[in-house]
Amino acid sequence: MSDKAGVDDAVAALRAIGYYLERDRQPTHRVKVYRRAADTIAALPAAEVRARRRAGTLTELPGIGPKTEAVILEAMDGTTPSYLVKLEEGAGELTTAGTAMRTELQADLHLHSEWSDGGSPIEEMARTAHSLGHKYMALTDHSARLTVANGLSRERRLEQLEVVADLNKKLSKELDGFTILNGIEVDILEDGSLDCDAEILARLDLVVASVHSKLRMASEPMTERMVRAIANPHVDILGHCTGRLITGGRGTRPESEFDAEVVFEACSQFGTALEINSRPERLDPPKRLLSMAAETGCMFSIDTDAHAPGQLDWQVYGCERAEDCGVTPDRVINTWDQQQLQEWTAR
Repeated sequence: MSDKAGVDDAVAALRAIGYYLERDRQPTHRVKVYRRAADTIAALPAAEVRARRRAGTLTELPGIGPKTEAVILEAMDGTTPSYLVKLEEGAGELTTAGTAMRTELQADLHLHSEWSDGGSPIEEMARTAHSLGHKYMALTDHSARLTVANGLSRERRLEQLEVVADLNKKLSKELDGFTILNGIEVDILEDGSLDCDAEILARLDLVVASVHSKLRMASEPMTERMVRAIANPHVDILGHCTGRLITGGRGTRPESEFDAEVVFEACSQFGTALEINSRPERLDPPKRLLSMAAETGCMFSIDTDAHAPGQLDWQVYGCERAEDCGVTPDRVINTWDQQQLQEWTAR
């Protein structure tokens, strides 16, 4: 029997509960309860966890309360915790559509870690992506200007490159060659320039450019702003193009106004993929614009914009919308293998 027998099961159960809560868009504070408990016992020697279990002192540990203790005890007894069973039984399929496109996808190209405004370590995001069938992923934490999202300074970005390099050595062996690509979600500034210097952008594997400020600009300057960013040779994907919010804890927000025909034609001409953002509160672009982009000849990237492991499962929402609007797999860049994608971004 492993020295950590039972303890590893408890850690896995707590993290699985967090995953299902994230997937179901439950409040962040509920998710953190289970993830914090998992981190707490994972950091302790297994012998101490077992000793505390026998002594009934698990709840004296930071982050362990009656509910998380119950999960730990059930898992350490060798049974699936009843709360996890309940969540698994209630999960079901997110949607019955979009599955054909989803099977074609090899990666998620827009996601965040705890380095910016995500809630989990890079490695946990990677392991979850792999468990969902991906061959690689792009880590796209925010650029510096988006301080509300803990955007990365130049120094932190360079540090992250080193962290990812070390992780890739580890995960490539453990996860059948799975790779993390170095990416960024860079802010499109008011004049269409990017919130990151060209030297850093040139070192990255993939660049998602998005508008996060001055979303109510008049149509003409917004169009010019977006086209200038699309034309930047470093930009690979135009992220959540309308900026709309249709539901969720942040409330709702209308679409930004711009000449969609001009913007989509620029994407086609400059070889920049249009993101189909799968987040339930975004579902961006709306179907009328997605259909227009498909007719224009754009390439696409279907991404989750996930900020937690459980949200990586949302990709099927974007797949459903792609299929509804006539987007075929040959026009979706994350159906490509890693080498083909990197050759494309290098161009």
